[in-house]
Amino acid sequence: MLKVLSNEKDFDSTIKEGKWLVDFYAEWCGPCKMLSPIIEQLSKKYNVLKVDTDKCPSIAMKFGIMSIPTLIVFENGTKIKQSMGYMPLEEVEDLIK
Repeated sequence: MLKVLSNEKDFDSTIKEGKWLVDFYAEWCGPCKMLSPIIEQLSKKYNVLKVDTDKCPSIAMKFGIMSIPTLIVFENGTKIKQSMGYMPLEEVEDLIK
């Protein structure tokens, strides 16, 4: 399932149950655009939440996002893994598992 965060207040309630891959990105970011089709493909198998760092700066600050794209895996609201930069499909899927 692919969900795009539209309201910063919805972040915690979205990731509180289950495993979520959170994609911190920006529309102007080249590597983010390269990663986007991979994220969309994985959203058919996994829960994926996209967070635009320009529209949700307080969430990006909360997790210390200094570079995009940054992927963070949450399980029941707890951060368990993190990676920065573009990665091929297999590496992103390994991050989720």
